[in-house]
Amino acid sequence: MSRKDEKSYYCNECGARYPKWLGRCEDCGQWNSIIEDIKVGGVTATGATSVEFKTISYGPARVERKFSGIDEFDRVLGGGMVPGSVVLIGGEPGIGKSTLLLQVLSALSQDYECIYVSGEESSEQIFLRAARLGANNSNIRLACETNIDIILKSLGTHSVDFLVVDSVQTLQTSSVESIPGTVTQVRASTYELINFAKTTGATVFLVGHITKDGAIAGPKTLEHMVDTVLYFEGERGKSYRILRSVKNRYGPCDELGIFEMQQQGLVGVSNPSVLFLTQRDYDVAGTMVFPGIEGTRPLLIEVQALVSRSYFTSPRRTVVGWDINRLFTILAVIESKCRISFSDKDVYLGIAGGLKISEPAGDLAVAVSLLSAKSGCIVDREICTFGEIGLTGEIRSVSRCAERIKEAEKLGFRKILLPFSSQLPQLPHVQLITVRTLAEVPMVLGLDGTKRTQ
Repeated sequence: MSRKDEKSYYCNECGARYPKWLGRCEDCGQWNSIIEDIKVGGVTATGATSVEFKTISYGPARVERKFSGIDEFDRVLGGGMVPGSVVLIGGEPGIGKSTLLLQVLSALSQDYECIYVSGEESSEQIFLRAARLGANNSNIRLACETNIDIILKSLGTHSVDFLVVDSVQTLQTSSVESIPGTVTQVRASTYELINFAKTTGATVFLVGHITKDGAIAGPKTLEHMVDTVLYFEGERGKSYRILRSVKNRYGPCDELGIFEMQQQGLVGVSNPSVLFLTQRDYDVAGTMVFPGIEGTRPLLIEVQALVSRSYFTSPRRTVVGWDINRLFTILAVIESKCRISFSDKDVYLGIAGGLKISEPAGDLAVAVSLLSAKSGCIVDREICTFGEIGLTGEIRSVSRCAERIKEAEKLGFRKILLPFSSQLPQLPHVQLITVRTLAEVPMVLGLDGTKRTQ
């Protein structure tokens, strides 16, 4: 079966495809960004070759993960790097993407062939960073090139185990007539690198720029093409960085790795729960600790709330690290079921340490911090809590309760407020306080003004 030559069009800015040419992209609104994409015809379909799934087997060398020795990095990748995989790392400029990958290659270069390809910095600039990190004596091979055809041709003369390309937006191929950074160039260059990884078994790391919206620049199909997508996050004024997995074909998604930026580079934080609770040195109203789950690890997170008198017609609602729509819902449930109104108050809610949490298990911790801030009553610092709040005010059970409780016990918490329906482990040094509805919480914790919990 054969087909004629087909033509299609796509936006050079966002990658949206169209059956005919348009002057303006309907998705992103850019003018004169629609270009032609010609699919060469004359191809005869003869049928794909298939094999029985149970007959497929690979030797141990093919599927065995490789470890960098940087525990937090290996954790986010699902326990090590898979040969032939392609990993895309995005993050804001200056957040530490190049520093992290240079450290990883430096550790791997002792046993494997590692190549660092830079399209943005000169070899002198990279060497200065390597000297600061103590990686200037490593066995990394360095190349400064942006033409993907030249890069792949030179790689053919080496047996490559790990390849870093910094960044994918600087690459270009002679087969595409457009400037580097466009959708066409990024997609074509990434395809060549993916093909290289799958045929040679090399692990390829791609550094990606991000847009002002926080997404990786280039076509959205870029994230679908690669095997793993990581985001490197952090606040400029703080030394801590978070490496988050949002897609991983070889491991769990939403896995989290914590790093601290020091003079000698990024250092993994083995016990992040201690890190995020180090400044809880005195009792104050409006705080609550939440045993969350990030990826595969339990993590204790401090939720902070501030409630103040509002001088505006519409009181302010400000959120950092939490879904603001979820906050609106919790405030509505508190007012409806607990008869406590925030209609004349400004509400500020933040997650300490720059973390972003989204699991519903944090609802109860948010509600307790709001009630504490509103009443001015201090919650016992040995209490932490978790649970999902329904629209009817019931406290719903969440997954992995035992792991949350054991992590809290390890960090010295002796009382845990949690849903009544949870499956509870028996721990001799922990008092489990169960509640069925949100209306019970103010009375149990003394947040109704009748007593002050010390």
